[in-house]
Amino acid sequence: MHPPADTATPLPARVRRFTRSERWVHRATATLMGVCVVTAACLYLPRLAELVGRRELVVTVHEWAGLLLPAPFLLGLASRAFRRDLRRLNRFAPYDKVWLRAVVRRRPGRPAGKFNAGQKLWAAWLAGAVLVMLGTGLLMWFTHLAPVAWRTGSTFVHDWLALALGVVIAGHVGMAVGDPEARRGMRTGFVRRDWAEREHGEWLDAP
Repeated sequence: MHPPADTATPLPARVRRFTRSERWVHRATATLMGVCVVTAACLYLPRLAELVGRRELVVTVHEWAGLLLPAPFLLGLASRAFRRDLRRLNRFAPYDKVWLRAVVRRRPGRPAGKFNAGQKLWAAWLAGAVLVMLGTGLLMWFTHLAPVAWRTGSTFVHDWLALALGVVIAGHVGMAVGDPEARRGMRTGFVRRDWAEREHGEWLDAP
């Protein structure tokens, strides 16, 4: 039996955080990155390689997933909301320095815009890593593009950067697991207003 309308608990107010196109870019990028990481593990870890087999197929899937990795980003540029968020990610505000100092000193009171300073650093690092991985991967794939010394260096950089990517992505996923409201925002596009005020107050206060 439903409670009377005047005693029912009101639903928490929500605000739109991401549009459908932005969520699509994130999901497509995450899927391609996940394929790259899993296939790389199958290529470099002997036990996984033995379990999966079909090395040539795994190599092909890995190569094409890596080659397509920039595609969601490029397609997302057609979205005005996506371009606006890119500008936000690319700009550090005075309160971002306050956020970083608070994190280092493990203090509360961490002001943030739509994206906090950690998310901005993550986005910048990931963009650079993807470009380096794409460049070194192409040199490894098309062996005639460069001399042997370049290909050897590319293999070294590609392998170690892949390991670093795996560690950082695991941290990113761990942070998301610990924040259900952030996951809800990426899944549905909306977040609770009280969460936004607490975690991204400068965003709500912006004109």
